[in-house]
Amino acid sequence: MSKEAKKDATRTMVHYNDPSELPFPDKSACVLVEVSHSGLNYKDGLVLTGSPGVAKKFPLVPGIDFAGKVVEDSSGRFSKGESVILTGHYAGQWMDGGYCDLARAKPEWLVPLPEFLTERESMIIGTAGFTAMQCVMHLERYGGLTRGEKGPVLVTGAAGGVGSVAVAILNRLGYHVVASTGRAALKDYLKKLGAKEVIGRLEKSKPLNKEVYAGVVDCVGGSTLAAALASTKYGCAVAACGLAESSGFQATVMPFILRGVKLLGVDSVQASMEERKAVWESLRLCLPRDLLDDLVEVYGLDDLVGNLGEKIIKGETRGRCIIDMSLGKATQIPVDMLVNHPEPSSVSLSSVAVSSKGSAASPKVVSKVDNPSSVLMSNPLSASPLSRL
Repeated sequence: MSKEAKKDATRTMVHYNDPSELPFPDKSACVLVEVSHSGLNYKDGLVLTGSPGVAKKFPLVPGIDFAGKVVEDSSGRFSKGESVILTGHYAGQWMDGGYCDLARAKPEWLVPLPEFLTERESMIIGTAGFTAMQCVMHLERYGGLTRGEKGPVLVTGAAGGVGSVAVAILNRLGYHVVASTGRAALKDYLKKLGAKEVIGRLEKSKPLNKEVYAGVVDCVGGSTLAAALASTKYGCAVAACGLAESSGFQATVMPFILRGVKLLGVDSVQASMEERKAVWESLRLCLPRDLLDDLVEVYGLDDLVGNLGEKIIKGETRGRCIIDMSLGKATQIPVDMLVNHPEPSSVSLSSVAVSSKGSAASPKVVSKVDNPSSVLMSNPLSASPLSRL
């Protein structure tokens, strides 16, 4: 898996005329989607910075989730103009992902946009919010957490994407939320999302501490996960979904064999379609939509070419980061024009491609624009990431 990267990735704005020109297409992806929004997740940050073990090969277009409208679908499952969302699966890892104007996807990976959301709102939730909802559902279904519980529920890495949405959901459900973060400056932000207490990072602990938490959503792994297990109440559980601190952790079996604590692994990538629909329905009921704008920071494609990937890896972003494909565009290409396969000189589309020193080939820059200076941009508002029609 992408051992060639070794953190020496190069990010490039690529202009193209057809998705087949992108560096890592999948021939079985038969649904063409005009992307309006994508998201930035920790996994995207790993790909953007060339970290090994995530992308199957380089070069490719990152972006593990996106929302937009169907341009064409040879499977017949979706109609032209229908809004769809993709979270999880292997877009942006095993094939080109959502950081582009036009993306291809497998029909079984797409979910019709829930009626209660806009495309923008669906990406504010995105893979991170979807995972947060899964964590809460796992705690309630398998971890003994019940509505009306008065004991505190801990969220680690609370200021990140998964953590922020988990805080908002748990508060909406009536739980006493304790938010753990290493960024004291974000206390007011977490309080607004519903945290009743905001604490610092958990310290390394003994194998067993005082029983405190009726449930835990852990987004960071490492010593934090071990400390959370040591402080979880008898018969309760920790839902683990992240590795922002570390993918490994040193712990003992004592919480499991002496207190019956459960460690619940949560994965959104391979969730079944039945589970996906259940999670989106739970989000409709449990996530306060009035907080979505408080959760989000909005960026454009140019920010991905810059250092946005490094920022999320270093924990320097807050809540959910979304990529608005319209930022800097002079005009939006109508779906009718796209589906009719215009002449190459009529339309030029944009994506962010990541390559590495060891890549077999560099991403091909395809441009039909008259002004070459508009091909590679440094300021998302100074030039259009979509070449002028």
